[in-house]
Amino acid sequence: MEQLEVGDLKLTWLNGGVTHMDGGAMFGVVPKPLWEKKYPHNENNQIELRTDPILLQVEGKNILIETGIGNGKFSEKQKRNYGILEESKVLESLAELELTSGDIDIILMTHMHFDHASGSSVWQGDKLVSVFPNATYYVNETEWQELKEPNIRSKNTYYKENWQAIESQVQTYTEEIEVLAGVRLIHTSGHSNGHSIIIIERGGEKIVHMADLMPTHAHHNPLWVLAYDDYPMDSIRAKERYLVPAVKEGAWFIFYHDHKYRALQWDENHQVVEAVLRNRENE
Repeated sequence: MEQLEVGDLKLTWLNGGVTHMDGGAMFGVVPKPLWEKKYPHNENNQIELRTDPILLQVEGKNILIETGIGNGKFSEKQKRNYGILEESKVLESLAELELTSGDIDIILMTHMHFDHASGSSVWQGDKLVSVFPNATYYVNETEWQELKEPNIRSKNTYYKENWQAIESQVQTYTEEIEVLAGVRLIHTSGHSNGHSIIIIERGGEKIVHMADLMPTHAHHNPLWVLAYDDYPMDSIRAKERYLVPAVKEGAWFIFYHDHKYRALQWDENHQVVEAVLRNRENE
């Protein structure tokens, strides 16, 4: 497992499974001759998108960013459509760190689409139970309301199986919440109406998780937004507001989906200065 230590923060990437989604959808109006130079695709024009939760350890707390795709949550048809070649091994990853699912104190959900939230619950017989029973989930209020009453478009990604088992564990917020000193969830809209990003500022260090406003390193251009985005202009505005200045400040950017990078720092020309690369030697 890859790790990054910044100040008093320790981040560890867990194995949450993998999807492969259509490259055209993931890069929206960007022509393929441009995006394929920056991110590889397979023979089906799908790009690899990891779904690997990030364990953040600080102040004696075990904080999970996103939950992975879980296990046993998808039909064979869904696995084919979403290119799911590997399901979650989050519990095994935690065991390697001598932790259990009960040791997770806080879970930060940037949004509740299936590829971020399916790891929140698991089937035990014919009943769904919470995977992380002692954790408080932080979810934006707008996101929480939409997943309960999804529209004709969003119903294909908000599954009741991913939220009903954790409903009693959820704490919502409106525009922003500071979970611990310097650890903030900030509502942006864009990818979904309730989408949020995570900004961590402690001890003069800055870490930014743009979530699905910048799912991969190839999406750093503010204009490169997803066809999946419900509010693309909100995505662009949020990237201009948060991503652009963070690059100038030398912030670390961390990724949940990227096939290559776990974390990186860019210079102002978007050249990689320092990075944590994903270890693929076991594949």
